[in-house]
This record gives sequence, structure tokens and C-alpha cells, in this order.
Amino acid sequence: MADDDLIRRHQACFPPWIPTFYERPLVITGGDGRRLTDAEGHSYLDFYSGVATSILGYRVPEVWDAVAKQLRTGVVHISPYYIDETRVVLAEKIAELSGIPDAKVVFTLTGSEAVDLALSLAALHRRSNQVLALRHAFHGTSYGAMAVTGDRRWVGMGLAPFHVSHVRGGYDRYHGVYRELDDAAYTEACTRDLTEVIGVSTADRVAAMIFEPVQGVAGGAPLAAGLLRAYQPILRQEEILLISDEVQTGWGRTGRHLWGYQHHDVVPDLLVFGKGTGAGFPIGGVVGRAEVLESMSGIRMSATSGDPLSVVAASVTIDYVRSRDLPANADRVGSLLLEGLRREVLGSAIVADVRGQGLMIAIELADPATGDLASEVAVRVQETCRRNGLLVGLGGTEEQCVSLLPPLTLTEAEGREGLAAIVSAVRSVEHERVRSVEPDRPETGGAAPRPKAAP
Repeated sequence: MADDDLIRRHQACFPPWIPTFYERPLVITGGDGRRLTDAEGHSYLDFYSGVATSILGYRVPEVWDAVAKQLRTGVVHISPYYIDETRVVLAEKIAELSGIPDAKVVFTLTGSEAVDLALSLAALHRRSNQVLALRHAFHGTSYGAMAVTGDRRWVGMGLAPFHVSHVRGGYDRYHGVYRELDDAAYTEACTRDLTEVIGVSTADRVAAMIFEPVQGVAGGAPLAAGLLRAYQPILRQEEILLISDEVQTGWGRTGRHLWGYQHHDVVPDLLVFGKGTGAGFPIGGVVGRAEVLESMSGIRMSATSGDPLSVVAASVTIDYVRSRDLPANADRVGSLLLEGLRREVLGSAIVADVRGQGLMIAIELADPATGDLASEVAVRVQETCRRNGLLVGLGGTEEQCVSLLPPLTLTEAEGREGLAAIVSAVRSVEHERVRSVEPDRPETGGAAPRPKAAP
């Protein structure tokens, strides 16, 4: 095939820890709306949006026009030492929309860099390198972000600039003994755990707790209702700052609100944004209480962060999200998908769970013979979805989940189209797996044994 040589060249250039999806890697050549086109001319409905980055989809005229206008000025980089009105406008917009009183903003290139900055600000403000994070969390691939990540697949090393203690959070709610608890009982167990960790595993004062409102890489795991609200008095008593990592959940992905934290009746001290902020253009940042952001002494800035092209793209993206009420769309179309999946596949012999919030959904797959969470089953469903014209991602502690992160502009008709493709893929793989382990078993309707607890 025409793209075989490009695939070989790619594999020769990049290390294996930068993986590609699919048995035959996908070569993307174009996009429009919520669809991508590959080098062989196949069109796919995109339910992954570049790991939640292309939140408006592709070929968005408003973003193109704004970037083209900036290009015509002849300026694609303005040093942070100079004042740029577009940068000021975006910072004012994000500070106002953050929900944090007396907020200031710092721009970065990526969400990982923003996580590092937020942690550094909290450490300087509190004069402590002690940090609390949630088990199974993912916060990025830079040095500090890896330190607070609670998933060993993404840590990569034992060295870290922070002393991190992990507490119970989102993913635990769906596995092991905690799966049998209701939200109130789970929250009580987690609150006891937090108090014990602070008393036993930390030294002196703790700088901050960082959390994801929905643990995305862990497999679309929303935090239990009331958990953060129960944590807050304990954190306040210890003067521990609260950092909301909204790199993946921000700008309406969780539905109804711009930010995931707004589902939990708390207000963070610092909020981290990235990914979809620029609708594909690279920009991230930290917004938070001025008192905390002003803790940094000396000079700390990046020459290329907040570049004019990314800034104008981000400003237009935020206006687009708000003017079209995309958080409400994420809630509406996300509910269509979540309810449809629970109705159509939750009883499947290979489906252990369906969960999520807004347009951030995961289908957890299991081996029908043992009930063990099964990455190979998830990969098979992903491959089959591709054959059905749908692109989905992988997630979970062992990549045992199919992850759905469509653009926030997804229509109800496209939601139904994607739902049909997923249901067809699950039933096809269920047929293959059940027949391979138990030839006389019925093809559908047998729920998978309850999965064993994840590590």
C-alpha cells in the first residue's frame, strides 16, 4: 500500500514508548467536522479527537479565520517581555471564567508543563514539597507531572521532585470491595483514608492535593458525588491547597459546566488547563488565586508560551464553546451515548462496566471466561470499531477500556451513528471470544463475571 513506506519511516525515527494504535497504524491526511480521512481515502467518525484536544472538530472556519488574520500581521511570536493585546484578552477571559476569586493567569505550551508550574507554585506558597494525589491519576509526562501520576505505566522512573502520597479517588470506586459501596459509604471510607495518609505518610505541612474531576486515562472514572466536598474541610484545616487538573475535563467536556470541578461544589485554589483550549493549537496554563501565583520570586517565563497563533485560536475556541453552549451539548449527546451503551452492551459477556460523564465515556472490557479485565479484548473492540468507520481510544490501568472522547460539537445524529458502530463492534468481539472459550454458550446476553480488583 502507498503508506507502507511512511509507516516504516515512522517506526525507524521514533522510540517504541511513543506507540501507535491499530495493527496497521493509521495515516491521517485530512479532517472536516467530526470526521478524519486516512491515506487510503477511508473516512472515519472521530470519537477520540486527538486525545480530547480537537474539541471543536476539524476545519472550523472561526478558528481558521482568526489564525489567518494573525498570520497576516507578520508576527507569529511575541516575547513575554513585550505586551500583546491578544494575550491580555485571553488571560482576562480565562480568569473571569475560572470561578476562582481574584484570579491571575500564566500560559504554558502544554498541560504537563502547566501541572509542573501549579505544583511548583503550591510548593513555594506553602514552603513544602509534600503533595497529595489520587491513586490511578494521570497528570502528564513532564518531570513533576509524572511524580504525581498514580499509574505506573506512565511514571517511567522512581525519581521525583515532590514527596507524593496517593489517596483513594475515582477509579477505586468501580473495583474491588469499594464497588459494593454506595457514594456515601465510599466517601466515608475515602475520608478516613485521607486523614490517615496525612497523619502517617506525610512529613510536616502538605502543599497541595491535585485531582482530576474525571480520571480519564484510568478509564473514564468520575469522582464519587460528594467526595471532594467531604475532603475540603480536612484540606482547609491543614491549609492544603486544592489543584484541579482540567487539562482533559475543561471547557465543557463533562457536561453542563465549563469545568469538571463545578460538579462537586468546591472551588480550587489553582486550576490547570491545556489540550482542547486551543482546539488543536498548543497552549496550556494555570489560573489561580493571585496570592498563590505571586509566590514565585525572580523570573520564570517561557519564550514561546502564549504565542499569538495559539492565543487567538484559544480565544475564539472559548467564545465558540460558550456561544453554542457546548457544555449543554456534551451533556445531551453524552447522555444519549451513555444510556445507549448501558442499554445495549452492559449485559454483554465481555463488558464489565460502562461509565463516564458528559462526552468522556469508557467501556471496560473483560475476558468472558475469567472475568479478568482484558486489554486484548479492548484492543479487539477498537480494531473492529475502525472497520466500522469509527475511531476510539484506549484507557484504563491495563488499557482494558475503550475510551470515547468525541469533539464537543458532536451532533445527536453522529452520536447515534457512533453508538451503532460501537454496539456492533462489541457484539462481534463478544461472538468471537465467547465461541472461542465456550462453544455452546449463547452469543449474547451473558454478563461477564465481576472483574477482579485492579492493582
